[in-house]
Amino acid sequence: MATVANFLAKPIATVVPRPSSAVASTSSFVFFNHKTNSLFRRENLPKRLFSAVKVKAGAASPGKVGTPPAKDEKVQKIHSGEEFDEALKNAKSKLVVAEFATSKSDQSNKIYPFMVELSRTCNDVVFLLVMGDESDKTRELCRREKIEKVPHFSFYKSMEKIHEEEGIEPDQLMGDVLYYGDNHSAVVQLHGRADVEKLIDENRTGGKLIVLDVGLKHCGPCVKVYPTVLKLSRSMSETVVFARMNGDENDSCMEFLKDMNVIEVPTFLFIRDGDICGRYVGSGKGELIGEILRYSGVRVTY
Repeated sequence: MATVANFLAKPIATVVPRPSSAVASTSSFVFFNHKTNSLFRRENLPKRLFSAVKVKAGAASPGKVGTPPAKDEKVQKIHSGEEFDEALKNAKSKLVVAEFATSKSDQSNKIYPFMVELSRTCNDVVFLLVMGDESDKTRELCRREKIEKVPHFSFYKSMEKIHEEEGIEPDQLMGDVLYYGDNHSAVVQLHGRADVEKLIDENRTGGKLIVLDVGLKHCGPCVKVYPTVLKLSRSMSETVVFARMNGDENDSCMEFLKDMNVIEVPTFLFIRDGDICGRYVGSGKGELIGEILRYSGVRVTY
């Protein structure tokens, strides 16, 4: 169970997903008074985002206890709680992805090479590996972090845990890393109404379309569509400004969602010359591209 009250210092409203079909393209929620009891029902996890990730020959696996894996020098091995805390501290505001594994877990051995590949390409992300069966110290660390199953991935920023997953596939790991670790891409990160107003003022003239991606921190469909948003932000930078806001980040963001009448996420708001000219709700790649082209002035035939 979780509600928006878990994320906001001053609770305004509760986010409650509605029942969805087998494959969810959006997360629905309604606003209501906190005097009413409610349950938070998590949406279905998104289908596979990517085709099989290519792993270079010689990519490592966690291996046997005490045997350092080869060619994974960018993944930091953690041997105690003290080392773990120090790594989080040294990372500062960078995203930290920690895999908790065991030497006898086939799933851990299967997904670890993909984490190694991510560590080579995501320079702004810190990757850690904790082998839970390595020693008493790592077992104690797993107990402290409440790790019950492996592989378990925990995501941290500024020494705070922001997300965690168990038993995920490589494509979902990649999507999570992009979604939670994207700090320096062409997508403008917005943290409140003031940021939105500033962005609109900066682009009130010049003819560029603003595409504002509105989502929630733990929304599966939001994570699913975000790699597409990243690619479009790079390929359409001359004509379109892409921005993102997580509605459950703070009070100002949640108030903005309410004022914009955002009922489902992800919702994409299209803004031109200071006015909202349309919106798209969903995580379909083709539909999103079509709507962006349409509001960019390109004639689209469906």
